[in-house]
Amino acid sequence: MPKFELDYDYLEETLLQLLAIPSPVGLTDAVARYTANQLEHMGVPFEMTRRGAIRATLKGKQARPARAIVAHLDTLGAMVRELKPNGRLAIVPIGHWSARFSEGCRLTVFTDKKQIRGTCLPLKTSGHAFGHEVDEQPTNWDQVEVRVDVSARSIMDLEAAGFRVGDFIAFDPNTEICPSGYITSRYLDDKAAVAALLTACKAVQDHKLIPPVDVHPLFTITEEVGSGASAALHGDIAEMVSMDIAIGAPGQNTDEHAVTICMQDMSGPFDYHLTRKLIGIAEKYNIAHRRDVFRFYRSDSAAAVEAGNDIRTALIGFGADASHAYERTHRSALTALARLTTHYLLSKPVAARDERKMASIDGFTEQLTPDEMVVPSTPLPVPHDFMDELLGTPKK
Repeated sequence: MPKFELDYDYLEETLLQLLAIPSPVGLTDAVARYTANQLEHMGVPFEMTRRGAIRATLKGKQARPARAIVAHLDTLGAMVRELKPNGRLAIVPIGHWSARFSEGCRLTVFTDKKQIRGTCLPLKTSGHAFGHEVDEQPTNWDQVEVRVDVSARSIMDLEAAGFRVGDFIAFDPNTEICPSGYITSRYLDDKAAVAALLTACKAVQDHKLIPPVDVHPLFTITEEVGSGASAALHGDIAEMVSMDIAIGAPGQNTDEHAVTICMQDMSGPFDYHLTRKLIGIAEKYNIAHRRDVFRFYRSDSAAAVEAGNDIRTALIGFGADASHAYERTHRSALTALARLTTHYLLSKPVAARDERKMASIDGFTEQLTPDEMVVPSTPLPVPHDFMDELLGTPKK
């Protein structure tokens, strides 16, 4: 395996710049332009879809079976649902997140002509006015509103200021990097993975490394609403690894100081061979890693398969805490993710046979060889009714 060094300073600076660019689903042009500029500066060719998803190419020694590695540029956010008679805005979420994490947050409303600042607050905010009722409010999106930083006491005032139903809202990321190496911010999901992927591309370019097969870094723009990598793929791609957040919590095996290799999410198990290839790479190069299963999680990989793509998929993520809230990770997790990503794109494909969509059994993968299979010492009994039905024997 060729040797390389990762530019962590580049990773961190890129992450900070990405986090500074608002990009809720549907408002992603700016972050797509930034990412395209990074690829162009590295000398990595790319194409963009009509809406702004990016498919880059790191040319390999052979074109097929090609692989893709994907991270998403879009984030959570909100949209104006109603101009309220009290001069405030009712909102709905973009993506799936709890209203409890919106309360008290500063934000920007993107009107048709300008950007206006505001704060998201519960309907009953002031303890001096509502007393204990402040603590008794339910938590949902009907219980919050946006107080905009303009003089507005009516619907007419809001309209005169330029507010309309359907205006996008981006919440401030409130990013902080601590001397201890911890990084706290909204939207580490998935901009930390984007920064790690760009860093891996930079390592390949800086060291003039050539992957065994073509690699297509993909940057999607609708993962948070489920469609994600259903676009930007093409028929030569046989393997796809998604890079995303991985959450440590009670009952989970993920750690904030390691990369997680996900075995299954709510869409089902990931590819047996591709997943174990990633585990093997992590073990070989002493990359801190954990295996985990996520019950309430889906990624770009699921969107790609559900769109009808017959490809092997896997999911790797940076260990983190508090997803879709104030997320936290550690620089060691981002380094582990970037290292695993770089080693993977420089590795051989799972199976040479995968260069063709359809082929004979020659070269087909094997999960368990006959000598590994566990066979009961005593044959299990088969119900007579089942055998009668199977053999067509008349019932007595």
